[in-house]
Amino acid sequence: MNQQRTIRIVLVDDHHMFRTGVRAELTSTAGPAAYGLDIVGEAGAVESATEVIKQTRPDVVLLDVHIPGGDGHGGADVIRACAGVQTEAGQPVRFLALSVSDAAEDVIAVIRAGARGYVTKTISANDLLTAIGRVAEGDAVFSPRLAGFVLDAFGAAAGEVAEIDEELDRLSAREREVMRLIARGYQYKEVAKELFISVKTVETHVSSVLRKLQLSSRHELTAWAMGRRLL
Repeated sequence: MNQQRTIRIVLVDDHHMFRTGVRAELTSTAGPAAYGLDIVGEAGAVESATEVIKQTRPDVVLLDVHIPGGDGHGGADVIRACAGVQTEAGQPVRFLALSVSDAAEDVIAVIRAGARGYVTKTISANDLLTAIGRVAEGDAVFSPRLAGFVLDAFGAAAGEVAEIDEELDRLSAREREVMRLIARGYQYKEVAKELFISVKTVETHVSSVLRKLQLSSRHELTAWAMGRRLL
């Protein structure tokens, strides 16, 4: 008789109550008979997640996209920081994004970083268990709507999502907001009023955006954004 495989899991989400709920659902729901689950660690921020993943070397990491400590896409930062980490069986640690967000840019950011799948928090416990098992086996798993984003972004179909590229991924969510307003011709005071932040904070974000995109002026920034149909 074949021995049941145990999939070792780390939960990464900045909300403790959500992690507690996921843990309870996973441990109380009967999954596929081919395997069992062992939750070996939890974390709520980029640094602590990276540390626990490297220490426990799980088979699958259930990972929220937006966690503290990163640059807008903390989940992607965790994946990149753990590149090369292997399980005890010598397989790569695999990441399954589990997020409330279904935004194209969030999906693409973590997939580019190396995640094997992306599902939203509306998923049922049974479907989540199935997704975990498939990712552990090396399959890619996406909700149907999100799969379309990935296909578009990686050239399988034409569309605006394909314009989201590695340069845009460098910007945090707030930097993207500032970038779009500046590129549309807003003055710093107008951006500050629109986003409920200080003028000095706007200046800081603009400087960061120009540095990350290797641009020298707001005119170049406008051209860059227009070329990607971001306005």
